[in-house]
Amino acid sequence: MLSKEQNERLTQVGPGKPTGELLRRYWHPIAASSDIEKIGTIKKLKILGEELVLFRDKSNTLGLVGDKCAHRGVSLEYGIPEKCGIRCQYHGWLYDRDGQCTEQPNEPENSTFKSRIKISGYKVEEMGGLVFAYMGPAPAPELPKWDLFVQDNVLRTIGYAEIPCNWLQIMENSMDPTHLEWLHGHYFQHVFEQQGRPQDEWKITKHHLKIGFNEFEYGIIKRRVLEGQTEENEDWAVGHPIVFPNMLRVGDSGAHSFQIRVPIDDEHTLHFWYTCFVPMEGVKVPDNYPISLYECPIFDANGKFVNDYIDGQDMMAWVTQGAIADRTTERLGTSDKGIIMFRQMLQRELKQIENGEDPKCVIRDPRQNENIKLPQEEDKFSEGGLLSGVAKDWNTRYAPNLDEIIELCKGGKVSSGL
Repeated sequence: MLSKEQNERLTQVGPGKPTGELLRRYWHPIAASSDIEKIGTIKKLKILGEELVLFRDKSNTLGLVGDKCAHRGVSLEYGIPEKCGIRCQYHGWLYDRDGQCTEQPNEPENSTFKSRIKISGYKVEEMGGLVFAYMGPAPAPELPKWDLFVQDNVLRTIGYAEIPCNWLQIMENSMDPTHLEWLHGHYFQHVFEQQGRPQDEWKITKHHLKIGFNEFEYGIIKRRVLEGQTEENEDWAVGHPIVFPNMLRVGDSGAHSFQIRVPIDDEHTLHFWYTCFVPMEGVKVPDNYPISLYECPIFDANGKFVNDYIDGQDMMAWVTQGAIADRTTERLGTSDKGIIMFRQMLQRELKQIENGEDPKCVIRDPRQNENIKLPQEEDKFSEGGLLSGVAKDWNTRYAPNLDEIIELCKGGKVSSGL
């Protein structure tokens, strides 16, 4: 268990908080490119405890600045995008993409007042259909080109949800292999039984014989051996990575995914499921093939958790721990060694930034950042993969074009649109 002070240190993400400052050393996805595609679009956001507006100005360049005009505190969500920034709709103060005030129409022409006015302004870049922001100290590191974001000839989907809980309990779930056999195995069968569906529709109920974790350059590799398997199976021999500080990689030969957990504030997390489906050999995906964007539901019309798909079950487990899990009352066992390892890594990297050093996974050498390939098992659980009949038990079942994607990945022809 952790003390109250230790729990607060790891869960508080606002400006000036230890973990908030650590997370500001990284680039985070904050929106889909399609959310902000049109010139003049403005999207209000809250990231790492800060109220912000993301906009595309009239030069077709993205900007991310504080939500409030420094003059009278009016929200810039309703501002006017200009050629090089955003103008407050109330009195016309203009801010560039760094948040510097550059015009004050009703002040004297020779006034230097505007040079002393600045709101928050952060770097933004687009990659792989997502908008990424860097909110930390200068100079900004490289935006990591993780392999799925830059992979050629794949069909991409982006799912998202705003999870009403702290980011850390979501990440700790990724360090907990044994919940697979219960939450996504026995519990899945219970749900199917309640729905009158055949229990043999979902078969991952095998007992874990062994779990393991080892640190690698970019985070932690998670491994498991299930009943009937050996260490030669890919789920142990290769495993799958948790990329520090807030990304999980999962998948199989047919589809690979990132799960990315971006803190909104201490009690809410913006979660992305970024999936790349691999078409059959010889099938070419057109450059203009759209990336489908969809929301993953947490609750049904009655306010109950949607618990008949894997990611819905995970969200139920995360959220029912409370807005911020109380780790002063937990009782960890030997199967929780991955959780302990991740907390220790967090504490270690907090000390790194306190000592003025870059934390783990901050990339500054462009040569290291051309295409960062991550390890990934191809035959998950030795049971077949996402395209072998269980794709619709994942978040991807909400992708509007999933049936077409599955057909294409089985050898169909790719169309230029949905």
